[in-house]
Amino acid sequence: MTIDRGILALLEAKPGKGGELAAFLEQGRALAAEEQGTVTWYAFKVSDTTYGIFDTFENEEGRQAHLTGAIPQALGTVGPELLAKDPDIRPVDVIAVK
Repeated sequence: MTIDRGILALLEAKPGKGGELAAFLEQGRALAAEEQGTVTWYAFKVSDTTYGIFDTFENEEGRQAHLTGAIPQALGTVGPELLAKDPDIRPVDVIAVK
């Protein structure tokens, strides 16, 4: 398996909404588990208002399927209520994996 691409998404919660955003991300794990092209999926917390998602993929098809899948759709639904601004979503190249 060659993991050579990923997605880094940074999310800024509205004041007082960090816990709700964290709960949403915890629920996202089940959706990510259903995606065949997503090799790994991590949700993380940087601070009380800054959260993120990091995913990895073996190919561009998997990455594109994720970008148009259930998690981004769900985020679009809750985003106006939970997020202070639009997510910062960046495709990344994975250089090394252990």
